[in-house]
Amino acid sequence: MLSVATNPALVAHLYRRAGFGATPAELDDLSHKSWADLVDGLLAGLSGADRAGDAVPLPHLTTLPESSVPGYYYNGWEEYTNLVTWWLERMVVTGTPLREKLTWLLHCQFPTSITKVNWAYMMYAQNQIFRTRGPGNFETLVQAVAKGPAMLIWLDAGTSHRNAPNQNFARELMERFAMGIGNYTQEDVIQGARAFTGWELDTVSGGFFFNSYDHDNGVKHFLGRTGRFMGEDIVHIVTHEPASHRWVVARLWSWLAYPVSPGDPIVQDFVHGYAKDLNITNLLAAMFHHPAFVSAQAMQGLVKQPIELLVGALRVLGLTTAPFSPSALQGLLGAIGQVPFAPPSVGGWGWNEYWQSTGAAAGYLQLASNLAGVANLTALENGDGHPADQVTAALSLIGLPKVSHRTRSAVTSLALSLRQNSGAWPAQQIVTLALLSPEFAMN
Repeated sequence: MLSVATNPALVAHLYRRAGFGATPAELDDLSHKSWADLVDGLLAGLSGADRAGDAVPLPHLTTLPESSVPGYYYNGWEEYTNLVTWWLERMVVTGTPLREKLTWLLHCQFPTSITKVNWAYMMYAQNQIFRTRGPGNFETLVQAVAKGPAMLIWLDAGTSHRNAPNQNFARELMERFAMGIGNYTQEDVIQGARAFTGWELDTVSGGFFFNSYDHDNGVKHFLGRTGRFMGEDIVHIVTHEPASHRWVVARLWSWLAYPVSPGDPIVQDFVHGYAKDLNITNLLAAMFHHPAFVSAQAMQGLVKQPIELLVGALRVLGLTTAPFSPSALQGLLGAIGQVPFAPPSVGGWGWNEYWQSTGAAAGYLQLASNLAGVANLTALENGDGHPADQVTAALSLIGLPKVSHRTRSAVTSLALSLRQNSGAWPAQQIVTLALLSPEFAMN
């Protein structure tokens, strides 16, 4: 159990990694609690009620049976954009931040895209699997994701037949979802693919259907084991492999602390405990209580993903998604390369340097400007104030009481130049620049 005296910086770090950031008011309240109490509260949210999140109304999502009604009009793009806004709103208002953060991270771990799935309700169904099954046993989660309609479409279950197995899901299960490259052979992919034959999407109900007539019931040789394996057996074998234990630990630590490979020594600190039950909640608890989680490397180890930056900015500015239309939000996120339910490939998104590009700079500027433009900044618009005080207030507003001399100088210079030109305190521009600072971009 980690024994550390809490302070605003540590609390802010915990709530950025285990959520989407705490507001200044929340930091004042939370900083009086012990580290153990803070972690326990976040973990309790993985199974507790999320009244605020559940109160966000789910938009209408057309199911396959509904779409088959004669004359029914399906507007897939509208439903998709509405679903994106629904999830972003949940992230902003949630009372169980770790559950919503874990849901997001699992979407990154099992990336499927509306561009191929086409049905927003199927993306929602997968989202709910992450939210409800994610905190529990990893094998149970993978079994559910594998049979979900989004994954069945995404990795071409409908083209996999007894006499011609499609290898996509078997390969990605091992390579991307649960084990990592270098821990299997091409023959394992072939044998695993045979086990998944017969897994189909029921085109009437939109659910999972096992077609026994199209399943290869022959003997398979997979990862050193032999048997008449079915798809469920393959998932069980993979998720209980030592390589899977290292892979899952490394992926979670890389999102919560700093990037590591499965062979990193820190991974070994968690593998034994995780291998006992494959329980994600217990693994998260161990990570949050590890001394390395509050090390200098961890405190400075990650750059926010665009979703984390947007949701965190909305929270500290006291905003929701209400001021923005669904298409506007999607456009802002699209300009910086990350829209929920639309990863670029089965490889998903990267981290850190992946997000640092000149191509996305204009998108970040537009995002920050739009947020500052609708926020209530009247407390910063004091015509009789001093620029240094206004800059301090603006930085504190977005949760940055301490920044580098370079950042403070840049924001102060902007305040002075615009004050001189316009005669008014440029609150919107100051907050825009502060949202673009390296300190706010760091997770």
